[in-house]
Amino acid sequence: MTQQTEKTLDQLTPKAIVAELDKYIVGQRDAKRAVAIALRNRWRRRRVDEDFRDEIYPKNILMIGPTGVGKTEIARRLAKLADAPFLKVEAT
Repeated sequence: MTQQTEKTLDQLTPKAIVAELDKYIVGQRDAKRAVAIALRNRWRRRRVDEDFRDEIYPKNILMIGPTGVGKTEIARRLAKLADAPFLKVEAT
């Protein structure tokens, strides 16, 4: 993560992350809220002492649902926001 990304994530609350996702994704309120909290927790986990990292959840996210509901787009936008790589795996 770059210093600029660290600064940006430091300022983003889950509410602000959802607002950013709302610019591109219609609906999926609960999914956007869940991934926003997960992104914030990921950022927090990286900043706390290693002894406490296991106590911050969730560590992973699994999104399931029918085709076309926005799972990939939510993940893609979240990765871009976090300046993180995006990898899509199909498991059908």
